[in-house]
Formats: sequence, C-alpha cells, structure tokens
Amino acid sequence: MGKLVVIRGAKLFDGRERILENSVVVVSPSGRIYDVGTEGSVEIPSNVDTLEIHAKGFTLMPGLIDAHMHLSGLRTGDVIKEPLLTPYETLVARSIKDLEALANAGFTTVVDAGGLIALGLKVAVEEGTIRGPRIVAAGPPLSQTFGHGDVHYLPLEYVDLRTSKLSNAFKGLICDGVEECRKAARYALRMGADFIKIFTTGGVMSQRDRPEHTQFTLDEIRAIVYEAQAAGRFVHAHAEGARGIVNALVGGVKVIAHADMIDEEGVELALEKDAVVVPTLAVSEHIVMYGRELGLPEWAMEKEAELIKYHVENVRRAYRRGVKLATGTDFWGGEKAFRHGDNAFEVVLFVERLGMSPIEALRSATSIAAEAAGLKEVGTIEKGKIADLILVEGDPTTDVRTLLSKDKIKLVMRDGKILKNLMSGQQ
Repeated sequence: MGKLVVIRGAKLFDGRERILENSVVVVSPSGRIYDVGTEGSVEIPSNVDTLEIHAKGFTLMPGLIDAHMHLSGLRTGDVIKEPLLTPYETLVARSIKDLEALANAGFTTVVDAGGLIALGLKVAVEEGTIRGPRIVAAGPPLSQTFGHGDVHYLPLEYVDLRTSKLSNAFKGLICDGVEECRKAARYALRMGADFIKIFTTGGVMSQRDRPEHTQFTLDEIRAIVYEAQAAGRFVHAHAEGARGIVNALVGGVKVIAHADMIDEEGVELALEKDAVVVPTLAVSEHIVMYGRELGLPEWAMEKEAELIKYHVENVRRAYRRGVKLATGTDFWGGEKAFRHGDNAFEVVLFVERLGMSPIEALRSATSIAAEAAGLKEVGTIEKGKIADLILVEGDPTTDVRTLLSKDKIKLVMRDGKILKNLMSGQQ
C-alpha cells in the first residue's frame, strides 16, 4: 500500500467550472480521491502514513488529456521514408521517451488514434514498467481501399496488417463492404482496441485523396459502429469534409476528429447526437509553420494551405453553437514540430484562435476530453474519482500559456501514483 496524500492550500479547478480557493484534496492509497473541499471541511484519516504537500500559490487541476494523437516514434516530417526505414524497435524506444515527456508536461491520459505501438506500451504503462500517461488506444485503424488509411504509394499487400510483411508500426485494416468492415472491426477488437478508429473522408497526409472526398458508405459505418457498441466500445472518425462528417454522425460515430469543413448540418447533428469534436488545430498550425522545412510531401503542404483558411472559422462557429470540443493535437512526435510534451499548445489555441475563456479551454482539456476518451472516472476532481491531478505554479485558469512551461508543472499524479514531483522538500 502507498501513502495517503494530502494536498493543501492550492487554488482548485475541478475540471468543469468550480474554482475552490484554499483547497484540500485527500488521495487514498488506492489511488482515488478520498475527499475534497476547503480547510477544516475535509475528512483526513488518522494513523495512516501520510505525505503532505503544501501548495499555497499553486493551482491544482485534473491531469491534461490529449484526445487525438499518435505514439509513432517519428522524428521528422518525412512520413514516406522514415516509417519504412526506421527499425520498429527504434520507434518503440522513441515512443517511450515521448510518454515520459507527456507525463512531465502534465498529461495523465492520451488517446492514440491509430497505430500499433500504443497497444503494447499501454500494457507497459499499466504495469508500471514505463512512466507515462494512461493510454487509450485504437490499434489498427480501418480504411476503405483508396481511403485515408490506405498508404497509396505502397503496394496494397504492404498496407494491410493481415497481409503485410513490413516491420513498421503504421499498418491498418483495409475493408470494403459491410461484411469486410464487420470483420475488420472484430479484428481490431481482438488486438485489444479500446475504440475503433475509422476514416470517413480523405485527408492532408494521404497522397491521392482529398479532405472533401467521402469514404465508407453509411451502411459500412453503421456496421462498424454496431460491432464497437456490441463490445462496449465506440467509434472515433477522421472526418474533414462536410459530407463525411455528416455520414459519421448519422452512422453513430461518437467522436469526430479534425472537422475542418464542418457545416451547419454537421453542427446540428453534433448537437443532436451529443458528439464530441476534436479539431486538432495544433497539427495544422505546425504543418503550415514547419512542414516544408521538415520534409513533408508537397501534396500535403498544398492541401493544408487550403484547409487552414477556413478550419478555425468553421470550428469557432461550432463552439459558439455549443458543440462539445475536446483538445487533441494529432502530434506524432518530432524534434522541432509535432513534439510530444508540447501538447498544451492545443489548449492555448482554443483560447487564442477559437475565443474560449481559459476555463472553457481547460474544461475541453479535462472533463470533455475524458468523454472523448470514453472515460468516466477521470477528468474532474471529485470524491470517489480516480486521482489524476497536476499541480501548476501559476494560474492557468487566467493564463493557459502557463501550461506550456514544463518547469511550472510541479506535480503529476496518475491513478494516485506520483509521476513527477518538483515540490521542494516534499518527495
């Protein structure tokens, strides 16, 4: 059994709207929040080995969540050569370092939206072999032939996980027609997928399709959603074009990623279906800022240059209409851009590009992002919830840029276990 942890004196943001000054949070050795309140109102068990953390002048909040990213181990923008030429073991080792960087930056949960590495690393994190955030993993994503997940510049037999002999981490499941889609969904579940990732439109980083191209029929989408729901899971869709967004929502998809071209019909459906949209603004900004320098293909740069003109405007309209937005970077790893550990940039963009208040942006990075991850027991600081907490020097409830400085993330706790502690003399 671990220690009882008592965090005293911090300004507390609970993950929704509540702000509590001079707070006290008690974390039980089981890793759950035993009690939360103000000084004098909280029950603290006696005769228990206790770690006291005095946090006056700091802000206590739920751990940050990236609701759409990739543990790929990539380090450049060359998405053609690097995945094929870098040894799989090297990609895994880099991803382990990325998980450490994410934890140091205050992230206690990440949603890997397609890829093979995360499935294995998830187990290593859960057993304590690796220090990092909780991983919610899709495993191999599902794509139609000539879809966003079909790597067009490779022979088809290299792309599908079930036929490929390549030892890289970026294979998916190619499926066409209702029965193939059912089987592919079941295959992903067999591999341990926490949710099913699909592509209902083309995209920027796929060579021969475009973001507005519609992919998967409505019947195919419904078949995949049925299989996911039958197993107690949900579907998360890459959806950039307006029609593909609508098809995904009509088909029962819970999470819409990117949503560059979301229109009025898509907004209405997102509200009606109570869906969560993860706009991934950060990756778009990085592609425009650094993509050519880092070697992204010219066809990707051209498509992103078109999308960036209205991506923010469309998402801002959805936000103003009340659509639930969650933070997700779509970062895949890197040295200068797309780097894991810099993921709080998305929170900043929610304020500076979408016009959210800091509290709204923090909610998108905690309680709403937890919903996008399919998790009910994290994302808020409440009695009985899992203790995923961070302690920040400064006040992100008034200035979210505070979260960009990893040195200001003083304490990180996941499942009640301390992953990082820079509080002087309080180890």
